[in-house]
Amino acid sequence: MSGITGWIDHGRDLRRERPTLLAMTAALAQRGGDGERLWSAEHAALGARWSDADGSGRPQQPWVLEEGGRTVLAATVTGVLYDTDALRAELGVRGPAPQAELVGRAYLRWGEHFAEHLDGAFAVALWAERERTLVLARDRLGNQPLYYYRLSSGVLFGSERKAILAHPAVEPVIDADGLRELFSYAGTSGHGILKGFRQVPPGHVLRITPQGETAHKYWELTAEEHTDDQEQTIARVRELLGASVRRTLGTGAVPGILLSGGIDSSAVTALAHEALRERGGEPVRTFTVSFGDAEEFKQDEIWGSPDAPFVQSVVRHLGTQHTDLVLDTADIIDPAVRSAVLRAKDVPSPLGNMNTSLYLLCRAVREHVGSVLLGEIADAVFGGFAWVHNKELVEAPTLPWVAMARFGGGKHGLGGDLLAPDLLGKLDLNAYCGDAYTTSMAQVPRLDGESGQTLRMREITYFHLTRWLETLLSHDESLGAAAGLGTRMPFCDWRLVNYAYNVPWSLKSFDGREKSLLRAAVADLLPDDVVNRAKSPYPVTQDPAYGRALCDGMAGLLADPTAPAAPLADTAAVRSLIEDPSVLDSGMRAWVARANVEMLLGLDDWLRRYGVRVEL
Repeated sequence: MSGITGWIDHGRDLRRERPTLLAMTAALAQRGGDGERLWSAEHAALGARWSDADGSGRPQQPWVLEEGGRTVLAATVTGVLYDTDALRAELGVRGPAPQAELVGRAYLRWGEHFAEHLDGAFAVALWAERERTLVLARDRLGNQPLYYYRLSSGVLFGSERKAILAHPAVEPVIDADGLRELFSYAGTSGHGILKGFRQVPPGHVLRITPQGETAHKYWELTAEEHTDDQEQTIARVRELLGASVRRTLGTGAVPGILLSGGIDSSAVTALAHEALRERGGEPVRTFTVSFGDAEEFKQDEIWGSPDAPFVQSVVRHLGTQHTDLVLDTADIIDPAVRSAVLRAKDVPSPLGNMNTSLYLLCRAVREHVGSVLLGEIADAVFGGFAWVHNKELVEAPTLPWVAMARFGGGKHGLGGDLLAPDLLGKLDLNAYCGDAYTTSMAQVPRLDGESGQTLRMREITYFHLTRWLETLLSHDESLGAAAGLGTRMPFCDWRLVNYAYNVPWSLKSFDGREKSLLRAAVADLLPDDVVNRAKSPYPVTQDPAYGRALCDGMAGLLADPTAPAAPLADTAAVRSLIEDPSVLDSGMRAWVARANVEMLLGLDDWLRRYGVRVEL
């Protein structure tokens, strides 16, 4: 666990700016409570926070290379690199070396192509003193976030927006474009939501000099002919996923696993169990969050079954060391918890109690382990989302999750239905989503001659692996980081992702079920009931008290003359929802209605706590 930040300024001496640099680094304290370190030169300063994962107590970064008493390079990295033994050998580095040193030496060896030699989930910042160049990079799929903000004579950067906001020259402002991005969940590559903020795109290396900025894309999805038959494809998926699980397990302290009883997390658990058994090591530790008793579960068109029976089936089958976290409504509406979630994510989110429950789970898990494996992005890779299996939604000329929201009664983006009509007119969220759709359609890597369902499902998969991942990965990573918990995602392996991207839809769904290919790949490792369980999304509370609590929050917003989001809200629509809170209870309509309420309440809290100014 770590966080990085920094300031490049060609017009001032940063050795005199230590208080500001300390404030920027301190903003990342939750990412590393074991230590911090600053390095500064005349025109560059880097800061890092870290957790003492190896127990050595020594500063891990910034790593600085000097020659003749003068700085050549300073390097910082956040996240985790895999297969560092091979990287050390390739670089000729003998003995243990911190990740930042390996990254720095890789840059000195390969220049802007250095990231192609790194394997893992990482974000990197390097300062090359002689060239007066800042280098920023993210891993291929964007597991680790990295934001930057241009100044008149330099640039600020950080693992989180809050590190940049700690600089006195930066005012938190959101304009119409930022609101469009926020209320569409569009996942536009490079978009930072706040005005002036940018994010390094996945698979990119940026070089920022006094003369300007250049970008080198070192990885992207590619379209390739799939020649494996069904049996070979199943075996190859098993091989790639198993190898990724072994890499993410690492060789140090064994991570835990967040287990839901679905095929994704169960597959990760089974493969981790197999890998650890081969090592002769300790049993897998699994962790689950739930709301109340399984007997209280109510099936609806989204949530088809409770997690608990399937979790217990996996636990019994594999003999994992298991811990359950049972939450009630009071836990997830606790203002302190909701505030912690907002601070973790830095922007409002429509995911509501999915955020708060995951944060609470991560906080509880951190008492047992320092990192966890998740089953995330399997839906994006193998076609598990509900909208993928609805022809009307698949054919909709907009972002798939926005089409899903419309299917549940939504009208404006994802979470925008309670905004004032005049504001919605200015934002035109549906046009923004349509433009995002058109942009992505033009970028889809495809084979000559592809058509029909094969091409359409490739297009939908591309949306998932680019735009949806840009929101999903930061969601998990930021909530885990806020609890001091590292998150690792075996499905987020570029080799597996690109292979699966080229598997025809007829093979991905060969038996008519979602994620047929993944099920077949791990069928021999799991109980039949888990292998055959239909998709059921991340659990949410079905307690009507949660809906009433949201309505109380909206009533408070309307009654507060100082509420910053009140002028942006459709008062009539809010009052109508308050009068009928049952729409927030369960099902598709509730999913959409909750997203609308969570976004409005989150926006109000965000504007107030962060002092964000709305500029339209």
